[in-house]
Amino acid sequence: MVQTSTFSLLIQKWYLENHRYLPWRETKSPYKIWLSEVILQQTRVDQGMSYYHKFCELFPTIASLATASEQEVLSAWQGLGYYSRARNLRKTAQHIHTNHQGDFPATYEDLLSLPGIGPYTAAAIGSFAFNIPKAVVDGNVYRVLSRYFDIETPIDSSTGKKEFAQLAQELLDLNNPSQHNQAIMELGALVCTPKNAACDSCPLHNSCLALKHNTRYTRPIKERKTAVRKRYFHYLFIEHNGKIALQQRVEKDIWQHMYQLPLIELDEAESTPILENYSFSHPIKSYTHILSHQKIFATFWLVNNPTVLTDFSSLIWVEKANLDEYPISRLIERFLTDYAY
Repeated sequence: MVQTSTFSLLIQKWYLENHRYLPWRETKSPYKIWLSEVILQQTRVDQGMSYYHKFCELFPTIASLATASEQEVLSAWQGLGYYSRARNLRKTAQHIHTNHQGDFPATYEDLLSLPGIGPYTAAAIGSFAFNIPKAVVDGNVYRVLSRYFDIETPIDSSTGKKEFAQLAQELLDLNNPSQHNQAIMELGALVCTPKNAACDSCPLHNSCLALKHNTRYTRPIKERKTAVRKRYFHYLFIEHNGKIALQQRVEKDIWQHMYQLPLIELDEAESTPILENYSFSHPIKSYTHILSHQKIFATFWLVNNPTVLTDFSSLIWVEKANLDEYPISRLIERFLTDYAY
């Protein structure tokens, strides 16, 4: 196994020769780095790129994001998923705008004290913007380290989190933490991938213990799996006088504060006859929509009689030309696109 200093030298040399051009790597702005980190949580780079540019254009400063309405931020985020990220992004911006005069604090401890910013994001902003010698530990880093050292400790256990954080910090190049952190994450993203890892192209190929022991695809280990909840959504599509009915989701649930077609959620055992009370002609479309911990079976129904919607509260009628003003989920957007509305 290579020495600690050699580990960093090898991955940084590889990084300088192979890394991708990404706009947030070309800036020292903590605000733009933070934007990229939040957008890229549970999102592929190719998908998040356009959103990064959109947010930089619509909200070029902390102040502009902090003073934007929640609807404006959710609309800009539309289609990216995990909408709590957008709401938390705005709340954190408001805190920095109000309590830090719009400037990100420049120490790891102060970054970590910000609402909505955890150890990984604080380390990323700190090292990339301020060259603070703090190791980042994300999914890519867990994978690289667990394979290289062939570690069996579950990464989602309290022991595992401490062990990997300590190991990552011991390996860190204290003189160039920014490049080191970028290098190990890029290695995990491009070479040490979950499947079909390009081990022959890895700078750590000769000393990787998981490769030697043939355990690379069983690393990292997770202690537990999150149960997936199944839900059955029935959306009512009704057009009246050139407008469609929408309602806002206000409960603390997925897509909070976003807009949708009037919704009836049923248990699996409940059947279509219940829906016939609402004068449906026939189902238009059905989709299976998968979220991180939920699987939604959605059916869209055409309603012929608008008076049945008196059972629903807080309905609004929106003209087709104005739909873009209302943040909607990817599921609703997909239906409206497929239905050619």
